[in-house]
Amino acid sequence: MLKHEVAQQLFINGKWKAGSDFYDLTSPYSKRVIAKVSLANETDVEAAIKSAHKGAEQLRQLTSLERSEILERVSAIFKEKAEQAAEILALECAKPIKDARAEISRTIETYKFASEEAKRIHGEIIPMDAAKNGKGRLAFTVREPLGTIAAITPFNFPFNLVAHKLGPAFAVGNSVILKPATQTPLSALFTARAFEEAGLPAGALNVVTGKGSVIGNQLVKDSRIKMITFTGSLEVGLDIKRQSGLKKVTLELGSNSAVIVDSVENLGDVVERCIQGAFSYAGQVCISVQRIYVQKELYHLFLEKFIEKAKRLIIADPLLESTDLSSMINISEAERVEKWIHEAVEAGAKVVCGGQREGAILQPTVITEAKQTLPLNCKEAFAPIVTITPYEQLEEAITLVNNSEYGLQAGVYTTSIRKAFYATENLQVGGVMINDIPTYRVDQMPYGGVKNSGTGREGIKYSIDEMTELKLVNFKL
Repeated sequence: MLKHEVAQQLFINGKWKAGSDFYDLTSPYSKRVIAKVSLANETDVEAAIKSAHKGAEQLRQLTSLERSEILERVSAIFKEKAEQAAEILALECAKPIKDARAEISRTIETYKFASEEAKRIHGEIIPMDAAKNGKGRLAFTVREPLGTIAAITPFNFPFNLVAHKLGPAFAVGNSVILKPATQTPLSALFTARAFEEAGLPAGALNVVTGKGSVIGNQLVKDSRIKMITFTGSLEVGLDIKRQSGLKKVTLELGSNSAVIVDSVENLGDVVERCIQGAFSYAGQVCISVQRIYVQKELYHLFLEKFIEKAKRLIIADPLLESTDLSSMINISEAERVEKWIHEAVEAGAKVVCGGQREGAILQPTVITEAKQTLPLNCKEAFAPIVTITPYEQLEEAITLVNNSEYGLQAGVYTTSIRKAFYATENLQVGGVMINDIPTYRVDQMPYGGVKNSGTGREGIKYSIDEMTELKLVNFKL
């Protein structure tokens, strides 16, 4: 069992090792120290890389069934210890306990999907005789593991987003060096213990905690690392891309996801979903609803119902069952968004709900009449804040959605099948959710964006494609 009062160690080559120094991990909500966590140095990272290189060879020798069974056992361990894992989330990243339980439920499912996909990794037969000089030949493809993958993960879904890196990597036989966010190391260490218990070969998973400037830079530049999978900010993602050379890189970066409300059967249900999308986990979700464009005939009623529901949300201790949202990850993030609100008001926008900050807690905030050039509309807020804007024609709304450097997911509510297909064809995003919010995600679907929202796709089967090399085998008969 993970004990917060005990100094947390690094996990390298299947062994727990104390770092040469530690840092205090503080709860975002209570501000109390909940753990002392090892700070990995360059020597620790080098040891992890060497360990992972050997671990990759061991994993490669396992059968698909053996890798599948390890992932199945990890899923079962998470199911058995779900409440303990949820409490870790509430402590280290202030995720309300009901949302934390939902993340653990998804994590269980993600490892289950990975276990199943481990048995379905295959290539295809190439019809060589379709070419004039292909007669008398048989060719097929196989998918092979890359070797060692470096996974750099964010604070907001520290169990499930880690599962999206580890699950497909282990399913195909890659080893992983995991660098979790500085604020959420406990979830990563819990995950390492689950894999240790499940019988993962020593060295296949290494967890190094500490500063990204030390760990991340070393991993990105090392030629023994064959792929970087990163979820986080655009700025860091661009830096990784610049430094990584010819390594494979998948980047899941920022967004300012939008919803178009064009025509609906039940406006109350749509408002409820948009409330969830905008304010769950204080808006600290890559596909959080940040912009809502409402057909002008529905606008005033939508806005009235939305404000009414936003004011009912309970802001409190994340460990309380009734809590809807709690503090943001730290006070500097809350101050940043507060500054954006002030800038918007100075430019003529109206705060019609919320807008007040107390420490790292920002009230659920609704902004109207916000110019599209304001940071609240064109940057990623990653906070409990949403702008609501009326429009006349669907084409206008789609133009507003596309007028963004990001393109992760978008939602469109419409009762017209013609408009649904029109929106699908014209929205510049990686995923279009018809009659739902862009915050919708299940863990086997392809997930990723266009423009500055990143490169590559996650979703177990699709991550496996990213984490393998395609080899052609050609027989002359």
